Amino acid sequence: SMEEAAAAAAGEGKAGHGRNGHAEGPAAEERRGGGARLRGCRGFLRRNALVLLTVSGVVAGVALGAAVRGAALGPAQIAYLAFPGELLLRMLRMVILPLVVCSLVSGAASLDTRSLGRLGGIAVAYFLGTTLLASGLAVALGFIIRPGAGASALNTQLELQGALPTTRKETVDSFLDLIRNLFPANLVAAAFRTYATDYRMVLRNTTSGNATKEKIPFGTEIEGMNILGLVLFALVLGVALKKLGQEGEDLIRFFNSFNEATMVLVTWIMWYVPIGIMFLVGSKIVEMEDIVLLVTSLGKYIFASILGHFIHGGIILPLIYFAATRQNPYRFLLGLITPFATAFATCSSSATLPSMMKCIEENNGVDKRISRFILPIGATVNMDGAAIFQCMAAVFIAQLNNVDLNPGQIFTILVTATASSVGAAGVPAGGVLTIAIILEAIGLPTNDLSLILAVDWIVDRTTTVVNVEGDALGAGILNYLNEKDKKEREQELKEVTVEAVANNKSEAETSPLVTHKNPVSNTSSTADPESKESVL
Repeated sequence: SMEEAAAAAAGEGKAGHGRNGHAEGPAAEERRGGGARLRGCRGFLRRNALVLLTVSGVVAGVALGAAVRGAALGPAQIAYLAFPGELLLRMLRMVILPLVVCSLVSGAASLDTRSLGRLGGIAVAYFLGTTLLASGLAVALGFIIRPGAGASALNTQLELQGALPTTRKETVDSFLDLIRNLFPANLVAAAFRTYATDYRMVLRNTTSGNATKEKIPFGTEIEGMNILGLVLFALVLGVALKKLGQEGEDLIRFFNSFNEATMVLVTWIMWYVPIGIMFLVGSKIVEMEDIVLLVTSLGKYIFASILGHFIHGGIILPLIYFAATRQNPYRFLLGLITPFATAFATCSSSATLPSMMKCIEENNGVDKRISRFILPIGATVNMDGAAIFQCMAAVFIAQLNNVDLNPGQIFTILVTATASSVGAAGVPAGGVLTIAIILEAIGLPTNDLSLILAVDWIVDRTTTVVNVEGDALGAGILNYLNEKDKKEREQELKEVTVEAVANNKSEAETSPLVTHKNPVSNTSSTADPESKESVL
């Protein structure tokens, strides 16, 4: 009776506790859920702070430019407005030289000869293939959209907005200059000067009265880093240090340390990128002369170029990445928003290289040896966006002059654009001068380049984004193939090791015949894994 009453009271207490617990449960769970969401949101903001700040910098730059545009600033005031952006460009260019040389030396020295040759072959095939595809796409779009059909009355309306070469450069000399720059006579001078052919006019036959002018080529040095020569030298030096073995290890360690220190500098510079981008974009919007005239008169050309960049960068390159790796290309590209925003604001593939190397290693997990080997080469050689821009410009100028291009001229455009995009400087408006080479090759006048220069500041932004996207996806493909090859070699090594253990029997367990053959098989089976391990 008393025990029953106590048991009943205990039962009621448990039920009451259960009811209270049941009543408090959802509130506690909601509080815990809210805290987890807050922590998740805070973690997301911390991880993607730089991306969000960079995108905000672009938006703020557009707003700043639109707000200040009505103030009718003079050239001096616009230069002051662009000053923070100019500082960003100067800092990024400052680290290009040590970054390219050190990363290529350490990358080439860290890869064995077999991997270096294989990856180099795949990279060259990828670069040439994608550039040819880009050129073909631009020519096809040019014939479909016909951007130059209604723009023939523009020559008097738009003035020349940039410096064009006064003498017409021969196509042969342009390609010979490209090869000469691969082998710089002075490495120190290659850091800030490039070889270029110029011409002087010489009078001939003056005595007989028939004076004729002859164009004589001669070599000059122009401002600008000879990045091609530095890339080739750094690659060969890395392979030579690898060949030296133990004697070259100290120098390889030096270049590795130099490279890591440069990447730390890049990390610090990256936090200034949002501020610099804001002022770069804002000052460029203020500088614009008459955007309504440009869009109404050259709108079809701008639309055709940007459409070509969108198709190549948004569809063709991701498809190539997917076909090679069977992985989602857009997830890969999502980790590279900061370099893309930098490319959009600076219009320079070389200036985007530091942030691209940092983000592709940290966000996408690409092996440092691969990224530091392929990205500097890609920033110099792989110019898909520039090939689209150049081919579209050639077709546009042909239509402007009512010239129907024949199949031979189209083939010449494709080959010349692919080859000349290799030598295009990775700087703003670097592709405009290479268009002159294409026009010379197909016999079109170069005086219409003023129209291309008038809208170059618009088209050059998407051009640079596609250029750096092609480099990044190429690095992703090479990283995947390298990982796959490494796994296959590890599997092969395991099988060889297991075989060696299985055959390693004592003399008592085997017949005299097997014992007689064992030394040969043992040496071969043990030497093979050791050699494979040294390769790994």
